[in-house]
Amino acid sequence: MTDTPEDEVLHRFESGVRWITLNRPEAMNAVTWDQRERIIGLLTEASADPDVRAVVITATGKGFCAGADLRGAPAAPAERVVGDVARMIRLGAQRLITAVLDCEKPVIAAVNGTAAGIGAHLALACDLVIAAEQARFIEVFVRRGLVPDGGGAYLLPRLVGPQKAKELMFFGDAVPAAEAERLGLVNKVVPAEALEETAREWAERLAQGPTRALALAKQLVNASLDGDRATALAAEATAQELNMTTADANEGVASFVERRTPKYLGR
Repeated sequence: MTDTPEDEVLHRFESGVRWITLNRPEAMNAVTWDQRERIIGLLTEASADPDVRAVVITATGKGFCAGADLRGAPAAPAERVVGDVARMIRLGAQRLITAVLDCEKPVIAAVNGTAAGIGAHLALACDLVIAAEQARFIEVFVRRGLVPDGGGAYLLPRLVGPQKAKELMFFGDAVPAAEAERLGLVNKVVPAEALEETAREWAERLAQGPTRALALAKQLVNASLDGDRATALAAEATAQELNMTTADANEGVASFVERRTPKYLGR
């Protein structure tokens, strides 16, 4: 029986957290066209669903995501013309990474194994990254004679600086989890058996927070890396204006005044 996108991308909802799990362990979770579309759809749904207050992206087996698998992609034109490849990248890998960056809920990557190519960028686009000790991150594109795509040249310099980003891209060496943590690619490294529980603890903590404030903070941080100071400060003021209309902001202020633990509802 042929697997369906639902089989190859598992998802569940627990305690305010949407879990998205790549499930092609026999292929080290190399992501297919159908999987990509399913992940984008689930992230879009998470943004719109007020009950979803955090997202975790993880995978089954020994690999997190070994890159792109073109199985199931629309057939290439008989004769390639200028613009075909750029369009494929825009509509494919870039849409996947953008869906993570633009998700209105905090997204955690729980990286269980090798994250290579677009798989590395899928992890690094997440707001927080937890990695198992055996995880590795590989800018594999150079090994195939390719330019890094899927946002790699955008994400990496912002995480490790331009010089280190070029080193990772030019040589394509595997970066072990411990080194990735030292470089700032990863927030936390844990034993494999503790990965899911750690991701659950972080995600449920986020799910109990002021969801709209977190969404606005995420937008501010992401945008700040692309603009000037005046633009960033104006965006910050506007975000706070919007946030102060939420029930959670009122609850946060009231709980401080009343010296009690706030109870946020994500609204």
